[in-house]
Amino acid sequence: MISFLILIAGLALLLFAGDYLVRGAVSLAEKLGISPLVIGLTIVAFGTSAPELLVSLKAAFTGVYGIAIGNVVGSNIANVLLVLGAPALIAPIACKEKGIGFSLFIMALLTVVLMTMMGSGILDHVDGLILLLILIFFLSWQFIRARRDRVTAALGGDYHDELDELPAENSRIAAYLLFGLIGLPVGASLTVNGAVDIARVFGVSETIIGLTIVAIGTSLPELVTTVMAAWRGSGAVAIGNVVGSNIFNMAAILGITSLVHPLYVPSHIVHIDMWIMAITSALLILWSLLGKSITRVHGVVMLALFVTYVVAVF
Repeated sequence: MISFLILIAGLALLLFAGDYLVRGAVSLAEKLGISPLVIGLTIVAFGTSAPELLVSLKAAFTGVYGIAIGNVVGSNIANVLLVLGAPALIAPIACKEKGIGFSLFIMALLTVVLMTMMGSGILDHVDGLILLLILIFFLSWQFIRARRDRVTAALGGDYHDELDELPAENSRIAAYLLFGLIGLPVGASLTVNGAVDIARVFGVSETIIGLTIVAIGTSLPELVTTVMAAWRGSGAVAIGNVVGSNIFNMAAILGITSLVHPLYVPSHIVHIDMWIMAITSALLILWSLLGKSITRVHGVVMLALFVTYVVAVF
């Protein structure tokens, strides 16, 4: 029970600290006159991935590679089946977001590259560098396209819709930043320690905990965002959010983590879970290419598949 409470406290602290860090950083950037485009491509994008990054880094340095990698693989699976399936119960999710084609290509490329890397059993410094180079290429293309087309809404201009309240006073901005910078590493430590303790108590591997409990917990920000967007009738942006999140999970989180510390890939992920991640990514790409909406019936099926996956993993 104590381990569960520690894990829940860690996940809650990660969510709140990451949110406050993004709000404080965005407010500071606006005060310094940084453009919305740059804010969207850097601060918001990386800030919302901070919980997963801190968890993976903490897990890597403590030798719990199942959580470090399972967190990302499980999050990508949850992003498609759970994060898109749940809001579809509220309203159909349109899959026709403008300019999504290149992002889908990068997600597919990263999935293939990452699976090839994980097949060797280890993600080393060279692998991390390659993943980060792909991310830099992707962000550069987004920046050039936005400057050319002046499409800033989809790449950073809409962050105010996701951040309901931004601090205005310097003291509040400093407090938000301080809470985020302190809360994230503390939350990551609590999350990893709690997850490891639960795994030991119940006799399951850290990989299973990383693929399920930790992955779902760190996917909560995306889930809340898409559910609220569907509730407000703006479900069309959900596909873009999920594709972007999956790209950052693979390229930024595993890229940075493996560049800092080599990651040994558990055989369970190599033989089963990374293939499920690939299948869910392929389904997302197919949906987007066909331009079909994700209906309530699809949502029910997706949630049922996700529950089945979690049960099967355990």
